[in-house]
Amino acid sequence: MGEVSADNITMQMLREACETVRCSPLDVINTPIIQWCQTTLPLNTSCNIHIKLENMQRTGSFKIRGVANQFARRPKGGHFVTMSAGNYGKSFAYACKHYGSKGKVVMPETAPISRSILIQSLGVEVERVPTTHLMDVVNRSVQEDSMIFLHSFDDPDIIAGHASLGFEILEVVPYPDVVVVCCGGGGLLAGVAAAIKLSGCENTKIYGVEPEGACTMYKSFIEKKPVGMDAQSIASGLAPPFAGSLPYELCQKYVENIVLVTDEEIKSAVSTLYKAGLVVEPSGTAAFAAIINDKIPDINGKNVVVILSGGNIGKDELSNFPD
Repeated sequence: MGEVSADNITMQMLREACETVRCSPLDVINTPIIQWCQTTLPLNTSCNIHIKLENMQRTGSFKIRGVANQFARRPKGGHFVTMSAGNYGKSFAYACKHYGSKGKVVMPETAPISRSILIQSLGVEVERVPTTHLMDVVNRSVQEDSMIFLHSFDDPDIIAGHASLGFEILEVVPYPDVVVVCCGGGGLLAGVAAAIKLSGCENTKIYGVEPEGACTMYKSFIEKKPVGMDAQSIASGLAPPFAGSLPYELCQKYVENIVLVTDEEIKSAVSTLYKAGLVVEPSGTAAFAAIINDKIPDINGKNVVVILSGGNIGKDELSNFPD
């Protein structure tokens, strides 16, 4: 695939991808949006907050959206390799099984073992390595085993697939004042931001949220280029070794700012959501954590949308979080 710039991500491309996602044989769900005031969640600010429940999505996270569009545009029955902390890997494995493709997921050693076992149960090979060696193993698989690399976030088809989430938000909240999205490699944030801004919501402010220990996009904004780091966070799904080049370019164009939350704030958010009846993994709570810890400026009296991006957390993992 040739080099793609932010200018190549057009409204037509995003709409076509949205239709692909909606008609996908992978059965992507148009997940519910609920109002904060219809929950028992605490709120210190007077504003109208809507919560997008991607923790109820097929395969447990938003990742299936990008995968549905990505696999629709790849050869069926191919031999693919990717890198993932779990959620993209799970959706990738689900798609491989459906399309009869062979697959391998290179995972960071920090990812929960339960994720590796789940991905393997879908018939895909898993190799666990230090985060800093992820791309080395991917490149070796491409060169020695002739596998096709599918990127989990720095891919225009992935980003366009994730844009479907942005369009679904606008169907319920046509002109949001603020949208808050978690950010790892930046694929979800870029896709949602592009969909909303290209739909004519010029005044909507879109914020990305990263863990302090895995703030590649935050650092990229400061250095004005995509950068990497030895990312460490309890939110392993938000801790890739680098920010994506295309996501960075799109975020620079459409995103207001990147804010940071601590691992302690993420842990507390998991517990708070669980008490309210919402099972959300650490990576999926980042945007929520930013709201309840007053990290998003000027939301008083505003229409706000916050995305809970995934719910892949086991009972054993939940026991590690405070009551």
